[in-house]
Amino acid sequence: MIAALRAKAGELRRGGRINRAPSPWLARSVPWLLVMAASVIPSWFIISSAPVMPPFGFLVLIAWRQLRPGLLPTWAGLPLGLFDDLYSGQPFGSGILLWSLAIIFLDIVEARFPWRNFALEWLVGGAVIAAYILACLAFANAAGGATPLLVVVPQMVVSMLFYPLVERMVAMFDRLRLMPLRKS
Repeated sequence: MIAALRAKAGELRRGGRINRAPSPWLARSVPWLLVMAASVIPSWFIISSAPVMPPFGFLVLIAWRQLRPGLLPTWAGLPLGLFDDLYSGQPFGSGILLWSLAIIFLDIVEARFPWRNFALEWLVGGAVIAAYILACLAFANAAGGATPLLVVVPQMVVSMLFYPLVERMVAMFDRLRLMPLRKS
């Protein structure tokens, strides 16, 4: 018992977890960098004629907005949607518009339902994902594509099923973001 107390006192003298704060740079940049990295991921794995991979950047954005509503500002849809437009192959401006509308919609849901449970989070996330994928299809078809609706159904189903896993991953990165690293 005395040895354990001495070890704890030594840890406190060496600068243990007391008087530590998260890194401000890490706390601010992780959400932005994670959304941008997730926007690039679908183009790495599969190159196909039909959309199969979920729009990971959009899923991560929704997860951040639902996990930490005030972390990303409402205007974050513009730069993050622009970045996604550059990598997704969608018509330019569609990501900017749709990501901004999704953030505004999630702000309205947050104001209406401040206390939510897992089922409501998944339901709202699934509805936003389905609307986003259908709107992306409409934008692509308006720009000259001729894709039928049934082609994106597998992508919608996979995206909705992947969403809880993405939300869990974002929660893990949120814990990493808030780790006490520097002395305050």
